[in-house]
Amino acid sequence: MTSPAIDETHDAARTSWIESANGHGCFPIQNLPLGVFSVAGDAPRGGIAIGDSIIDLKALAASQLLQGQAQIAAEAASAPQLNALLEMGAQGRVALRKAVSELLSNADHEARVEPMIIPRSAAAMHLPARIGDYTDFYVGIHHATNIGSLFRPDNPLLPNYKHIPIGYHGRASSIRPSGHLVHHPNGQRKAPEANAPLFGPTQKLDYELELGVWIGPGNELGQPIPIDEASHHIAGLCLLNDWSARDFQAWEYQPLGPFLAKNFLTTISSWIVTIEALAPFRIPQPARPTGDPRPLPYLWDEADQAQGALALTLEVGLRSQAMAAAGMHAHRIGRGPASNMYWTIAQMVAHHSCNGCNLQPGDLLGTGTISAATSDGLGSLMEITRNGSAPIELPTGESRAFLEGGDELTLTAICQADGFVSIGFGECTGIIHDGAVAP
Repeated sequence: MTSPAIDETHDAARTSWIESANGHGCFPIQNLPLGVFSVAGDAPRGGIAIGDSIIDLKALAASQLLQGQAQIAAEAASAPQLNALLEMGAQGRVALRKAVSELLSNADHEARVEPMIIPRSAAAMHLPARIGDYTDFYVGIHHATNIGSLFRPDNPLLPNYKHIPIGYHGRASSIRPSGHLVHHPNGQRKAPEANAPLFGPTQKLDYELELGVWIGPGNELGQPIPIDEASHHIAGLCLLNDWSARDFQAWEYQPLGPFLAKNFLTTISSWIVTIEALAPFRIPQPARPTGDPRPLPYLWDEADQAQGALALTLEVGLRSQAMAAAGMHAHRIGRGPASNMYWTIAQMVAHHSCNGCNLQPGDLLGTGTISAATSDGLGSLMEITRNGSAPIELPTGESRAFLEGGDELTLTAICQADGFVSIGFGECTGIIHDGAVAP
């Protein structure tokens, strides 16, 4: 898998005349992620985050400041969804990125561009694209091992795990951007000692710390994507929280996969951090432990192994209603590297399409929960509390086995590499509603 080129847009010395961008923790000029926003009831349209602001791509497309592929890309991004821009592939994204980077770094353009700048605080964020299909993978090996050990202590990983990227088809209709309220879903749950199941709201509401992968150009039905071409089909990444009702999951997953335990809501961060912005943060995929099987040829590419992982640190914060009332910040309950993925993003794409399945622009893939090998880097409460048997304590003295009404759960991520400016993803946040959905 070929990594996008590092160019002048990644230059650590480049700054912006938008002062909030300089030193910004997530959105310096080296990032320039794509999203869809609206202001005061206006129609949603594409934008690029820069510091505490957004540059309106619809206004930019009408400004006559762009040319060629950059102009075509901005016009494509003027719609309420970015599918047309994603379909253009790297050529359009790169041209737009370079043009916007120049406009925002050169003060000569300030007078003409400044009217197109919107405060992010004044904008409502929407899903970046129309998501036709959503597939959730299971590539976090430490999460798979931890969950397996709770139910199969003698054999935590099933025999296929190290041979095949495991995944299941999720529900695209219930994906929402950061900030959407989370209800306790209703469903069936059955205690191990009970004779019959009960119906009602989940008692084990959980989160899952994941990355989301946005598909750019798709493939024709019946035409697999070779692993060494996967990068051409990946537009960028976001944060993804696959909310989970663990008690429903334990009852319904036999014999098939997740259903009501997962399909009630998935939250994503609002911005697509493009694959081009991530170029400086590519690192080798960690070597497989001695004795692990080598993947079949369609899943193996030396270039992908050399640069298929990311120098990206993920973090989870939990803030209870009492903490919020006291003005307290979120309590960190997990932090770890994204390199804990056993399979690379390219391997996910290659496997997803190897049977001829057609991916489409705007499709979303989840990595599955990314946990570290240590207790401070676990990616779900199921793991942290050992299925509720060892609750965590919050700074207020409250305890949590699983999420409760009023809790605010936030995922964040930061990319760091020597010689480059760090970039982030923004927040992926959900607040747990006090009540359950109506039956």
